[in-house]
Amino acid sequence: MGRFADIHGRRKIFVAGALVMTLATLALAFSPTVELMIACRLGQGIGAAMITSTSLAILTSVFPPGKRGRAMGIVSACVYLGVSSGPLVAGFMVEYLSWRWIFYFAALIDALAFFYALFVLRGEWAEARGERFDHFGALLYLPALSMLIIGVLEHRQLPGGYLIAASGLFGLILFLIHESRVAQPMLPVREILNNKIFFFSNIATLLNYAASFAVAFFFSIYLQVALGMSPKTTGLILVVQPLIQAICSPLVGRLTERWPASNLATLGMTFCSAGIATASFLTAQSNLWQIFPVLVLMGLGFGFFAAPNNLVIMESVSRREYGMASSVIATMRTLGMLVSMTITTVLLEIYLGKRQVGVDTVLEFVTSQRTAMWVFAGLSVLGIFFSMRRLAPGKKAD
Repeated sequence: MGRFADIHGRRKIFVAGALVMTLATLALAFSPTVELMIACRLGQGIGAAMITSTSLAILTSVFPPGKRGRAMGIVSACVYLGVSSGPLVAGFMVEYLSWRWIFYFAALIDALAFFYALFVLRGEWAEARGERFDHFGALLYLPALSMLIIGVLEHRQLPGGYLIAASGLFGLILFLIHESRVAQPMLPVREILNNKIFFFSNIATLLNYAASFAVAFFFSIYLQVALGMSPKTTGLILVVQPLIQAICSPLVGRLTERWPASNLATLGMTFCSAGIATASFLTAQSNLWQIFPVLVLMGLGFGFFAAPNNLVIMESVSRREYGMASSVIATMRTLGMLVSMTITTVLLEIYLGKRQVGVDTVLEFVTSQRTAMWVFAGLSVLGIFFSMRRLAPGKKAD
């Protein structure tokens, strides 16, 4: 969708994505079967892809270089506010109304975004207009990535799950080979490999999310099973991290006007590494005050990392590639989450086997958590290395 938007117009794709998201979310609220809900979730995914692949691109197109960091900081803060408030609001709706109200409310927000983009957002940005879209590359990419994700996440339920994942990985290799040879690629592989800032910044994105994403998953179980807290209390505790991220992001966005964004992003990864390393010392006897420093460090880490890193990536490419760059950021983030959950799944299988997490398996779960945190800390340190490898951010000629 990022490449498609560069050719046909980013505003057009964003507006269409908001409409698809609105309709899919509303259909979810009225879904009578699980199968239809899954189909609607697919629609939400398509709409989200259209939005996420164009939002940063439009933002970078609209704001001048000196103000982009501040704008991206505000956008990041809004994302984290949504992450922190969404589960809490949904929890109250489920308890006092109905689960369908989650989607009624979300559809209303989606509709407001759609009408705002349709009537208020003016202009169009399509610097790659007239170029050819690589349909064959898309046909390679979509099933390959889908097979990789499904094979990894559903290997227990699907016969030959790891074979499916391996086939998906092979398909992605074929995709990269094809993209390096085609004249107008969906993903300009050769240019990316030659663009040190873009390449290392996206590797840092992948490693940061690979190291950080599953921490909240572990903590949500750890607080309830090991420390005996209720789901409601657990949610209120975990919301500390995204709240700190929301507070930090606009401030860090302003700092990009004075300090190199790559240095700020590296500092953010350092905070994350410190938080993950601290989490590796938690035991079944730890208390709440040992958990809060982890959440604070992780909140500071993401708050310092996200906006500056996105700014470095977007300003390392030409205007005709903004959509592509925005979509690559989203893809690296998703792949990082996939890696994080794959590591988590493997470690839980090693330490718990087929046993469920519960009171009788607390020690095994905590051991798997501590091992995971050491692995994640290693990935985070590796991410710091890649973040430091990039040059000071400089904007290519438009």
